[in-house]
Amino acid sequence: MRRQCELLNLNRSSYYLTPAVESVANLALMRSIDELHLRRPFYGSRKLAQVLSGPRAPLNRKRVQRLMRVMGLEAIYQKPRTTRRDENHRIYPYLLRNLAIERPNQVWSADITYLPMPTGFMYLVAVLDWFSRYVLSWRLSNTLDGQFCVEAIEAARERALPEIFNSDQGVQFTSRALTSRWESWGVAISMDGRGRALDNVFIERLWRSLKYESIYLHEFATVPALTQGLNDYFQFYCHERPHQALDYRTPAKVYGGRRK
Repeated sequence: MRRQCELLNLNRSSYYLTPAVESVANLALMRSIDELHLRRPFYGSRKLAQVLSGPRAPLNRKRVQRLMRVMGLEAIYQKPRTTRRDENHRIYPYLLRNLAIERPNQVWSADITYLPMPTGFMYLVAVLDWFSRYVLSWRLSNTLDGQFCVEAIEAARERALPEIFNSDQGVQFTSRALTSRWESWGVAISMDGRGRALDNVFIERLWRSLKYESIYLHEFATVPALTQGLNDYFQFYCHERPHQALDYRTPAKVYGGRRK
């Protein structure tokens, strides 16, 4: 087991995770909410309930609201519910306004997304290089506890260090456990303005590609299967998938990274 996790570049503790659970009916509804939210991120719970209701099965808006909270979704912009601030945590200014992104490791960003599974769900965090769209690291968790975010940035740190790290104002990213690491490494910390949809647009596009090109196609039944699927997809995304915005080069080619 240790060797398998090493080959996957996976923390062994995450192998033993079990997905968070809801009822079968709620899991199906959460999947539908997630798909519709990707297409129409400006729909709130009221409109989602109306669109997803059937003539014989009307949806209660409060049920949709609760499931959106569990999934970490908000209307208008696709961000985890981690944008809820802890008032005891410091909020850093947004440093990327009018900044020209010209080189790898100039700006990294991180975000969290919900991943549906047939019998539950997981949360995924990824660290992305803005210039190249290269996925530097990722980690899975069955809760929104901040430790998996700390593990992700420490894994990314093994590759390099950015000049600026950007995230939303969620409690995982404003915690001292995470910000103290960036400060000790001499990295400037930037945080999105509240309610701004485009501050972290590149990683939002990554989530959309991941879900449509892998998660929704395969419906991974177990956490180990999901982990392998994510590893395969990120290898494909970084090393094989050409990006129009990169003149049809791969992120790895632009970043200068090697397959790991």
